[in-house]
Amino acid sequence: MNKKNTLQAAMFAEMQSKNLFRKAKNHAFDYLEGAFDRNIFPTETALKNLEKFEEPMPQEAGNGEAIIDLLHEYGTPATVPYNGRYFGFVNGSMIPTSLAAKNLSIYWDQNAAMQVMSPITAKLEIVVQNWLNELFGLPKHTVAGFVSGTSMANLAALTAARFRLLKNKGWDVTEQGLFGAPKIRVVTHTHIHSSILKAISLAGFGKGNIESVDCDEHGRIIPENLPALDDSTLLILQAGNVNSGAYDNFDAICKTAKEKGAWIHIDGAFGLWAGATKRLKHLTKGFEHAHSYAVDGHKTLNTPYDSGIILCQDEEALVSALHTSASYLESNQQREGMYYTPEMSKRARVVEIWAALKYLGKDGVDEMIFEMHERAKEFAAGLAKTDGFEVLNEVVYNQVIVQCESDELTLAVMDKIQELRECWAGGSVWNGRKVIRISVCSWATTSEDIQRSVASFEKAYQLVIGQLTAIG
Repeated sequence: MNKKNTLQAAMFAEMQSKNLFRKAKNHAFDYLEGAFDRNIFPTETALKNLEKFEEPMPQEAGNGEAIIDLLHEYGTPATVPYNGRYFGFVNGSMIPTSLAAKNLSIYWDQNAAMQVMSPITAKLEIVVQNWLNELFGLPKHTVAGFVSGTSMANLAALTAARFRLLKNKGWDVTEQGLFGAPKIRVVTHTHIHSSILKAISLAGFGKGNIESVDCDEHGRIIPENLPALDDSTLLILQAGNVNSGAYDNFDAICKTAKEKGAWIHIDGAFGLWAGATKRLKHLTKGFEHAHSYAVDGHKTLNTPYDSGIILCQDEEALVSALHTSASYLESNQQREGMYYTPEMSKRARVVEIWAALKYLGKDGVDEMIFEMHERAKEFAAGLAKTDGFEVLNEVVYNQVIVQCESDELTLAVMDKIQELRECWAGGSVWNGRKVIRISVCSWATTSEDIQRSVASFEKAYQLVIGQLTAIG
């Protein structure tokens, strides 16, 4: 048997014995066993041990089980558990059913581009699209594309907007390109997320062409400051300011903007899910008048990474902007997943979204998201009673921003919080000041987690003050 066939035989043997997969499963279960008790960030030793992966690429094939063991021994300790005390970067946790469904779909290894490549994926995309429209209260003709995250969803939405605004002026951008095209105005506010700026750049609008509108003290666009809108306008609003959690006033803006012929896009990475609840739905009142929406599953819905959704009420615009045909791609008039996303080949990420929604139901979605809101309010209330911290925002959703007496002290305390590894929160800038930003995005966060985290904030502050006093 030649060398190639020896390698092939080894891989067939691994598939048949299942020992490799059992080992990975056992290591995964070990990881889950301690996921809620681990330090919230890897230890210095764990970070140092990552050097074990620094080696020349092997010349010959290795041992599969040894490779899995290596990953577990040195990779597992260097992971960040997004559990009940992780409050950084608006990173969600994982609903167990959704995680299990993703694991099953990994073994399926489906390409979600076309129905003939994966009938199960195609069916679930239709089901989840319908569920999302019902959950958010959007028109039934709204279509969904399942992408890697809100960054990609924003880009897809902006290309759809570009297609429609130019098509309405007799310009087919998919055929004629942007050179010589009628000008599109981009109107948004000064607190827009960086992923929107990236999408504006990638879509060819140019960040320098943005017509910026001032925000109020909460980070909401001021409707009265909007320029005159017209049928050349792309208006970008926000459901959930990444710092304060505040929502733009869709009810005061969207219907009128739509009547003027503007395309309205809402960036709702974590905040759009308020529209799927009974008790927080008021935050998204009027958002149904927009044309497109971007939202993550892996944030508030707590699906595993990577999972984002583009929702668009103009199917023709989205498909025309994103779809590429070829002689070997025959759809037989079926809904094809690749029509609604920039990618052609893509994993079946809809599986874990379907599993999360199937498991939670409407009431479960409402309960989980409202509990995150309640825990955020608890966090803010706890810090407001703690010496050294000032809460700067009204907690309307799941975000809390705090600062200490000076920027230098705020940064020092944040570094100490991260060093203590009891909880984790990151930094940002709010109204020109350094702040600590807290995002409550995990189903697993309990009142006890909040109490422990507030205590860690207090301990960090006292330690920093003690060090400064000793130096001074």
